[in-house]
This record gives sequence, structure tokens and C-alpha cells, in this order.
Amino acid sequence: MNLICLSDLAIGQRGVIEEVETEEQFRWRLQALGFRIGREVRLIRQALFGGPLQVRIGSVNVMLRRHDAAFIHLRTTG
Repeated sequence: MNLICLSDLAIGQRGVIEEVETEEQFRWRLQALGFRIGREVRLIRQALFGGPLQVRIGSVNVMLRRHDAAFIHLRTTG
């Protein structure tokens, strides 16, 4: 199965979270925001010059630094 980083999604593209490779404390923070294995996410928009990403997870929009999004690995769904 090919996985891609959340930071590599195209605008409008969806993916299902397969793994989160980061420190345990930050992983807990991501889980509190809804970033859990098996959840579908969709990239809404990207800020210019490597800025943050707006991601929709469930019914919530979350802004996430591109650097942090690189630790979230997805299986694309569309």
C-alpha cells in the first residue's frame, strides 16, 4: 500500500489516516484535534510560501503547519 504525507495532498484530495509518526506528546495533541487512524481528511487550502494547511476532518476545519502535516501518512481515497 502506497502512503503519502498529508502535506503532499492536492487541494480537494481526500485520504484516510494510516499512521502518525511523531513524538507521543504531539501525537496526543493531534488525536485531540481529531487526527486518528482510520479518519478521513480532506485538504481545503494551502497558504503561500510553505505556510499552514487548512484540513477538514469530520465536520471541523483545522489549520496545521506543513511541517507537522508531514508526519501524518495517508492512503488516498479521491
